[in-house]
Amino acid sequence: MWTLQDAKNRFSAVVEAALAGVPQEVTRRGKPAVVVLSADDYRRLLKGAAAARESFAEHLLAFPAPQIETSGIEATGIGRAEVRPRDVRF
Repeated sequence: MWTLQDAKNRFSAVVEAALAGVPQEVTRRGKPAVVVLSADDYRRLLKGAAAARESFAEHLLAFPAPQIETSGIEATGIGRAEVRPRDVRF
């Protein structure tokens, strides 16, 4: 793990280690900030994420429909809230 200052001063070493297949973690103010990895590793990660991702439409359709009861009959959908209007004086 590198501090930001050390990573700046020895950037070539950070890149060489990443190219050797070892991702390099860099901290800023003592907290993890970034990871430097090789372009091949990055492409592999992107390809894996894209393969596992479903379309937005499939994501939305995967949500279960809420079950509501209307007059003793179960139906799917979103019902209206039963709210009485307030009295307004003009």
